[in-house]
Amino acid sequence: MTDPVEDAPVDTAPVADDPAGAALARVTAELANAEDRAGQREMAELVADAIATKRHLVVQAGTGTGKTLAYLVPSIEADARIVVATATKALQDQLASKDLPFLAEHLGVDFDWAILKGRSNYVCLQRLREMSAGDQGQLELESMAVQTKVEIKRLADWSGMTETGDVAELDWSPSDNAWRAVSVGSDECPGADRCPLGEPCFAEQARRRAAASDVIVVNTHLYGLNVASGGAILPEHDVVVFDEAHVLEDIMSDTVGVEIAPGRFTALAGIVRRILDDPQVVGAVAEVSEALRDAIAPHLGERLSTPLPDSVQEVLTDARLRLGRVNEVLVAIDTPVEDAKQRKLRAQTMTGRAIEQLDIAIEGREGYVAFVSGSRDAPRLEVAPLDVGPAMADGVWSQRTAILTSATIPSSLASRVGIPADEVTVADVGSPFDYEHHSMLYCAMHLPNPNSEGFRAAVHDELEALITAAGGRTLALFTSYRSMDEAAEALRERIDLPILTQRDLPKTALITAFADSDETCLFATAGLFQGVDVPGQTLSLVVIDRIPFPRPDDPLLSARREQLGPTAFSEIDIPRASMMLAQACGRLIRSATDKGVVAVMDPRLGTARYRWDIVTALPPMKRTRHRSEAETFLRDIAITSRV
Repeated sequence: MTDPVEDAPVDTAPVADDPAGAALARVTAELANAEDRAGQREMAELVADAIATKRHLVVQAGTGTGKTLAYLVPSIEADARIVVATATKALQDQLASKDLPFLAEHLGVDFDWAILKGRSNYVCLQRLREMSAGDQGQLELESMAVQTKVEIKRLADWSGMTETGDVAELDWSPSDNAWRAVSVGSDECPGADRCPLGEPCFAEQARRRAAASDVIVVNTHLYGLNVASGGAILPEHDVVVFDEAHVLEDIMSDTVGVEIAPGRFTALAGIVRRILDDPQVVGAVAEVSEALRDAIAPHLGERLSTPLPDSVQEVLTDARLRLGRVNEVLVAIDTPVEDAKQRKLRAQTMTGRAIEQLDIAIEGREGYVAFVSGSRDAPRLEVAPLDVGPAMADGVWSQRTAILTSATIPSSLASRVGIPADEVTVADVGSPFDYEHHSMLYCAMHLPNPNSEGFRAAVHDELEALITAAGGRTLALFTSYRSMDEAAEALRERIDLPILTQRDLPKTALITAFADSDETCLFATAGLFQGVDVPGQTLSLVVIDRIPFPRPDDPLLSARREQLGPTAFSEIDIPRASMMLAQACGRLIRSATDKGVVAVMDPRLGTARYRWDIVTALPPMKRTRHRSEAETFLRDIAITSRV
């Protein structure tokens, strides 16, 4: 586990013939504690060149590089319309509220920007109007809980004061029931042209701002829907940046594919009930929900055959016939009441979209795989493409220049999403952090195989020793809830330090509680392999119980493995495990002064034939197989932090 680390590249100042570097230097000089970062400059140059040559770019930029400015500055300087697609709404909001206003002030280029989200993120003025007037609206309100009605009143008052109508603007969190009552999804909205409040509609205002902007910030799910719709959602653009691109394939599989859940028909029945006073017709829709749940729940976690099993196919076909009859009844309704017309249009729209997706599931498209996900109480039938490349080729790669970036990028990403090998540049600009001196990778090679009976007990022993040496300050990540629970129970009896688990608090509150204490340990599962940002003394030890290989029985991945054959393990499992492990390692060093140990309890990291494929994808940390060296490193950090 001890291999030499290459010398870091020599830092150089931006030169005169490097306009991207010069623009970046102007901007970063305005930052507090401004510093020149070689990786950031290199990435900016790569982005500028990609846009100029219309060549796609996949660039890995380690934590601390400053990749947001590295792609925004040259993109804006290129005078191109840019769409930035982020993996999370939180990053979306950060770009729009912090990074872009900063550039507008300091870059010296006049540009406009807008944030655009899915319709369900905006309050619907028409829904509010319907509930505030008319017998139907009053009946709808009367059926709700008192607290829900109070929240709806607050949302109605807020709708008259807000400029955006975006739920993110609220300084309180409405319940799901309240927000659903005052918003509509894309599958329900008939569109601005058919709505009397289409002009002041907040979602439409956001779309108009986007259409007039130079930079448009969306989340990757919305971009996927744009691809699936043939470009009907977003305005034409020259460049798309996929931030956190390591999740691009999975998100595109979700959005380009089809999801049919029992709850969809329950919701549709409720919408139909608002316009159609016919218990028989409404009940026929509601019955589909229970029938679908009964048909797919026994196949939870399974890939379904093609054609679909008879029990599933029969339910889908019956649902298709029922919705067809509902649609006929809706079309026949003629009402002069505007609010009733809108209820009718939304019911028709949602019915039509459901029919379209049922048709896709029933026909069994070539190149798609059907499987059941979710839980036994809330199962979902999903139909997803084995290969997202064709959809991405038509909707992205052939239409505009794409920049894909993340702190961790699987080596096979470009091919997995269908970018032609001769049309893409792949680069790694590293990280400004001194991993070799500030961090250590410890592999517990003396532990038994993870599948052996004594593995978990051995992990508990290692955890006790390492946490004690670190004085707490530990993020322990497990590949299952069972392993997490057993470890927390065992360690709470052995060490006199606070231990939180993922079951104790909601994610945001959990991370806050962990960050606020210098001694607390946090035990979590795969959901926290990424998204935990705790710089400083609070975190000096990250423990990972196993190499995070994807589940062998994952229906979609198993179908892709079959398609690839003998190369599947190297093309699917190793890149995904490497990426997840790198993401977990990325929790440790979040600033230039951070120090710590990443401890992997899985001995396969030091013994398996594929070990170097994984290790070389990790940050260039000092490596050891001796726990005593890791303990000494941790004790030194603890002593330094107390000084």
